[in-house]
Amino acid sequence: MPEFQLPKRRRIYLMRHGDVTYFDATGRAIDPETVPLNADGREQASAAGHVFALQQIRFDRVIVSGLPRTVETAQRVLAETHQHIELEIEPALQEIRGGKLSNIPAADIEAAFLSVFDGVVPESTRFLGGETIGELFDRVLPAVAALRADDSWDTVLLVLHGGVNRAILSHAITAGGRTFFGHLSQATGCINALDVGAAPSDWVLRTLNYSPPSPLHRDVRNTTMEMLYAQFIQYKHQA
Repeated sequence: MPEFQLPKRRRIYLMRHGDVTYFDATGRAIDPETVPLNADGREQASAAGHVFALQQIRFDRVIVSGLPRTVETAQRVLAETHQHIELEIEPALQEIRGGKLSNIPAADIEAAFLSVFDGVVPESTRFLGGETIGELFDRVLPAVAALRADDSWDTVLLVLHGGVNRAILSHAITAGGRTFFGHLSQATGCINALDVGAAPSDWVLRTLNYSPPSPLHRDVRNTTMEMLYAQFIQYKHQA
């Protein structure tokens, strides 16, 4: 009987950026391209970094989308692990892009907020009148494939976004497919751990949505988009 060779796999730590504030005190939407972490987000990012430090995890590469909230989160993680690694920016991994809220008919606004992260989502579904799930897959999956094709790393940290993370996790869960599971929760500052082997279908999901400040998610029963939509409606009524 031939000797069994254990498959060799590498580790991807996939984080969502820490918490941010998308509406100011007057209800005005803050530009998602520039919004920084808020106090909770800074705490979440540092808490994640502390967990990595306790486990003595060392990153060979650290990749961010380039949006300030991902950059700041990664910097805070590395401050805790005491690693001096130049952040790599991959614009293809930016968050799913919405359109202008003002262009969405009032009757469609609730679906525009909520449908993209609701269950198994068709590729034709648009996020806030902007990019479709299919278009998100079209730019994210080649970037993931390129990362896997580079054999120079063993452990990589990706600090990305809720929608992008769902695309990557859905791709992994379906062993290289394009089905999008919108109901995969991604808390701000959370950590996912995935292993990848040589074959494109070789994915092993180790950890999903681990949130160091609140590992059991005790106080949260709603999704990010549900809470954002509630804020949007509240501010609209106050206007």
